[in-house]
Amino acid sequence: MSFSRKSLSLAAVMLLAGMGLTAQQQVPSDGPWEDEKFFNAGYTLGFNLMTFSIDPSAEFTATDSIYPSRGTVNPGINIHLVLNFRLNQFFDVRLLPGISFGQRNVNFSTTSPVDTVFSPQKVESSFIEVPLQLRYGWRMQNIKPYIIGGINYRYDFYAQEKYRLERPVYLRLNRPDLYYEAGAGVGFYMSGIRLSVELKMSNGIADVLAHDPHPEYTEYCNSIEKLKSRMWVLSLHFE
Repeated sequence: MSFSRKSLSLAAVMLLAGMGLTAQQQVPSDGPWEDEKFFNAGYTLGFNLMTFSIDPSAEFTATDSIYPSRGTVNPGINIHLVLNFRLNQFFDVRLLPGISFGQRNVNFSTTSPVDTVFSPQKVESSFIEVPLQLRYGWRMQNIKPYIIGGINYRYDFYAQEKYRLERPVYLRLNRPDLYYEAGAGVGFYMSGIRLSVELKMSNGIADVLAHDPHPEYTEYCNSIEKLKSRMWVLSLHFE
């Protein structure tokens, strides 16, 4: 009987020790208090793909053989600060001021049986931007999947105020634009830092084409009815 009691006692101690060890292993490496802070800050490194949504001018293309279309897509980069404000267990408001660089291409082709591209326009952009987002996420131990939505004000300080003879670019853009954004990501909690991988789309609302044709190449501008910005951004957030 004494042996049985000792065995049961030893088994109970081992069971409690095992449960304690398991509990320790399940404690998030970056404790739950990180998600309870009202304010967190960090930085973002990202890569973007910029392009245009082009509405050709029906009036112009009906009488001319030139047709505009999207060209090749080139990668660009994004650098941001992250300012995160906690609302509750699931929702955060995020402000991410930063800069982004990229290039968009517009091809112009004839409407002959075999389309011939001539003088593709390379439109370079350098943005100052201020995304404002609402994030909804749910933490599961050391990972936190989430979705985001919001708006983004971008100012293209590289856009031309007037045409320049030294640059063979015959499309001129307006500098400010407002975008709506949506995306999703996953946060990984590590010791002392939270790394999030995020993919979002960013669509411009306004027509960014300055309808001011180049005096010698009016067909480029006149062949386009509306020109709206489109962007995909893959980001790494370090917080």
